[in-house]
Amino acid sequence: MKFLDQPPRFLFFTGKGGVGKTSIACATAIQLAEAGRRVLLVSTDPASNVGQVFGVDIGNRIVPLAAVSNLSALEIDPQAAAQAYRDRIVGPVRGVLPEAVVNSIEEQLSGACTTEIAAFDEFTALLTDSALTADFAHIVFDTAPTGHTIRLLQLPGAWSGFLDEGKGDASCLGPLAGLEKQRTQYKAAVDALADPQRTRLILVARAQQATLREVARTHEELAAIGLSRQFLVINGVLPAGEAASDPLAAAILAREQRALADIPEVLKALPTDRIELKSFNLVGLPALKQLLGAANAPLPASTETQAVLSAPSLSTLVDEIAGDGHGLIMLMGKGGVGKTTLAAALAVELASRGLPVHLTTSDPAAHLTETLAGELEHLTVSRIDPQAETERYRQQVLASKGAGLDAQGRALLEEDLRSPCTEEIAVFQAFSRIIREAGQKFVVMDTAPTGHTLLLLDATGAYHREISRQMSGQDRHFTTPMMQLQDSKQTKVLLVTLAETTPVLEAANLQADLRRAGIEPWAWVINNSLAASVVDSPLLRQRAKNEWHEIDTVATRHATRYAVVPLLAEEPIGTARLRRLAAGQNRAAP
Repeated sequence: MKFLDQPPRFLFFTGKGGVGKTSIACATAIQLAEAGRRVLLVSTDPASNVGQVFGVDIGNRIVPLAAVSNLSALEIDPQAAAQAYRDRIVGPVRGVLPEAVVNSIEEQLSGACTTEIAAFDEFTALLTDSALTADFAHIVFDTAPTGHTIRLLQLPGAWSGFLDEGKGDASCLGPLAGLEKQRTQYKAAVDALADPQRTRLILVARAQQATLREVARTHEELAAIGLSRQFLVINGVLPAGEAASDPLAAAILAREQRALADIPEVLKALPTDRIELKSFNLVGLPALKQLLGAANAPLPASTETQAVLSAPSLSTLVDEIAGDGHGLIMLMGKGGVGKTTLAAALAVELASRGLPVHLTTSDPAAHLTETLAGELEHLTVSRIDPQAETERYRQQVLASKGAGLDAQGRALLEEDLRSPCTEEIAVFQAFSRIIREAGQKFVVMDTAPTGHTLLLLDATGAYHREISRQMSGQDRHFTTPMMQLQDSKQTKVLLVTLAETTPVLEAANLQADLRRAGIEPWAWVINNSLAASVVDSPLLRQRAKNEWHEIDTVATRHATRYAVVPLLAEEPIGTARLRRLAAGQNRAAP
């Protein structure tokens, strides 16, 4: 493996949910430890299942893993870190400042920005505290800090004095309020991340066009802030031999080969490894030891008749949605689970029934026009362009808040408006304009990946609380976007996942986050299921069997209603194929 050639001390694995970064990080840590080096495996993923992979409880402490000599592990809990971070900032002023001021501070610290910063605060010590990690030759991180987090940390320290003088407020200052004392330590951590002699970033993807486009954006985002030494691992590539007598396997192989042939230009220069799709779940030490090793051993052909899953199809959800006549339909979930395709299928089917539909996305990775491949009566399509909306918002803020500032103040305001939070606020404003249409028609929204979505919902909640305070005591009716999202008669949230351990865990965590915001998901959609398809390939048949447990977990523990969408031989592009997908007519591959 190229990414393991002369590895530096710090190895960071990053990628979307379900691409296998946790499994690869664990397998890497095992291989380095078995080579005689002391290794610390660290997860900063809020949906971490490192403990589950090894079959032990880890938690927020360094724990030696008895099954592997020289290997220890640590799981950073971002939510616990965020709460501790808030307590550290708010505690000293509680009872000193007026309650309204304390409440305002807590509100600024309630968002996902705070969670990201707090998690980085936790593992900064692992990059800079030599006493804490001196005994480890390698530290392997499952999930790297995002470009979003690092850009926040690079905002100027001059903001502190600017605020003290009462010259302005900024979009991200709540989360940054407690950083000033650690600024030197954070700079050292960012410097360590950018040093190729100390750090290697490994981008993990699947052989899928959408996933490769997303990892290309991640590469450019991190390279733009100095983290340019990157490797690429394409995981789960179907072995060519599996396609010999299986039409579905042959179609999957052809799609993967097209995706690899058309890999984005920015990724072509990266050192690249490919890992074959395995027939087994990557849980437990024996499975992990095989992940980075030789190719799959051939599986015997089965003479048993495959049991094709019998479960509700997407059409059952569409029928219930259509009965309302209008409303907001939001598809949410991690990147790479197929939200764009499912949003398009729902919108096309509703429009085909003569219902007015507005299909929109706030996801910069979405390609709705490519998926639709044509126009349809009763259907309008739009995309919230983050760059355009951000520029509009920047100009609005500079014209209002910046009007009375001196040159230094205006320069600082412009600097803050280049922060990631500005984009979230700007996109939220556009999002709020669109969802008002749901009173007269269907608005189907393909949302951005989960982290961005939760930031949008944080902004929604802040707006809701502000309007509620302003309207308190007034005999006037008002409806905020948050109230609309919380009203199940107006909004249906569909959580999209795959029938795999990590995506289901991440969707369950997202559901918990939504419930804390007073939003109850309406249904789950399990996409690209092999268990709901007819397969002959021995490897795919085994993976189909593996899915049954995850589907049962969704059906019995997480969802009040659900649907399963089979993995299709033909990509669902174009209105005709999308309608067949929504109608559940492709239950089995040809």
